[in-house]
Amino acid sequence: MAILLDENSQVVIQGITGKYAANQTKSMLTYGTKIVGGVSPGKSGTEVHGIHVFDTLAEIASSRKVDASIIYTSAPNVLQAVTEAIESGVKLIVIPTEFIPVHDTMIIRKMAKEQGVWIVGPNCLGMISPGKSLLGTLSPEYTIPGNVGVISRSGTLSLEVVRTITEAGLGQSTCISIGGDMVLGNNPIDYLKAFEKDPETDIIVMLGEIGGMKEYEAAEYIKTMKKPVVSFIVGKSAKPGRRMGHIGAIVSGGADTAENKINCLQNAGVQIADTPWDIPRLIKERLQKQS
Repeated sequence: MAILLDENSQVVIQGITGKYAANQTKSMLTYGTKIVGGVSPGKSGTEVHGIHVFDTLAEIASSRKVDASIIYTSAPNVLQAVTEAIESGVKLIVIPTEFIPVHDTMIIRKMAKEQGVWIVGPNCLGMISPGKSLLGTLSPEYTIPGNVGVISRSGTLSLEVVRTITEAGLGQSTCISIGGDMVLGNNPIDYLKAFEKDPETDIIVMLGEIGGMKEYEAAEYIKTMKKPVVSFIVGKSAKPGRRMGHIGAIVSGGADTAENKINCLQNAGVQIADTPWDIPRLIKERLQKQS
């Protein structure tokens, strides 16, 4: 089983006619993602890798169920695209786009929460349920089906850790790059709750970083979980006030340092890896202890 996305999910690509979106459409089709249409205003009647293009998402949703959308429009147009998807009844929206105005993201977050819509991102690589479906650019060749759920704020780190887990002979139920911005659609605690309910996920890997309070919120929930959590927190050497790539990865000098987050997670019972390559060993140790 997987969370949020599986082999039956019917997907729409918004902004499908852009060069990058077209390339990603081809990759997702190759992996087996069920893409039922593309959206690009003014391009109705054209095709991208055999996928019919419509002017609006509502045209597609009027004749068939759409479970998920991935948005490849430019940052100023993302809010409009998300609004159209939500109004068309889509319940899972992935937003890889960077540099979306924070105010727009806050509006998106509010709309999604009110309508019961799940937002992955912004500023993310997307998600994959190995052997079932792919939304975005999490390299399928690094994954195999299994029982490890992966949540990551860093796209690059998620690729490295997923590859390392696979090389150790462990597979994944669902891997999600949740985004590196300060304001996200859904936060780590939401994904932990989803994995906790998933009968085929036995352990969760949560990759965090400096900045913000997301890991603290997650730690409070982890104390109540039955499934074990392994974590790696990036930014032990970060200097206060210096941005480390992600918008959210900046230490204000308060509680949002890597050291404080690690201590908080350890107090919640989380196994902390010293390096990404320690993660498979910790997973195996926790699973053996559970059996």
